[in-house]
Amino acid sequence: MYKLPVLSYLFQDLEPYIDTHTMGLHYHKHEQNYLNKLNELLDKNNFDYRYDIDELFYHIDEFNESDRVDIIYNLGGVLNHNLYWKSMSPNRILPSGKLKEDIDKKYGNIDNFFLEFKNKAMSLKGSGYTFLVVTDEGSLDVINLSNQELPQSFGFIPLFNMDMWEHAYYLNYKNEKGNYIDNFLMIADFANANKLYNSLMN
Repeated sequence: MYKLPVLSYLFQDLEPYIDTHTMGLHYHKHEQNYLNKLNELLDKNNFDYRYDIDELFYHIDEFNESDRVDIIYNLGGVLNHNLYWKSMSPNRILPSGKLKEDIDKKYGNIDNFFLEFKNKAMSLKGSGYTFLVVTDEGSLDVINLSNQELPQSFGFIPLFNMDMWEHAYYLNYKNEKGNYIDNFLMIADFANANKLYNSLMN
């Protein structure tokens, strides 16, 4: 049975950018709900949890066809949240190494990249996530996906994301999405993205 990830920080450590109450609800209620439903579906399919959860998508054909859509949706709810937790921390860490080099090459500098990321997020209709991904052509791109869609479904590798569902920010920011984005970028952590991208490109 899959479990919630252990975070590298406490909920209150992200104050004042994201409040403790929002983090607690988000982690213990929202992600837990996706995880519970995913485990139920996998148990229904007599799955023995032989794969790391990050590998599960690539073995979707092993499950009953009637359950695959629901498995992918709830898996998205888990994996997208797991990446979100890794994409922020109390200690802001900017792109470095090969990732910084390629961001600078494509966007000019980190400020331009953050502006592109914010503009893309502001253009998202409804619920979803804004991602920095490696495309199937091997280039960097900033994309929006709806609800719990997985970049992996499109052949992309997600490096970094921001949750744009209202439950991620509404208690703090109400309908002021721009303020949430600006503050999220103040606690953005690219340590995971740096490591993953540098390993992919080497």
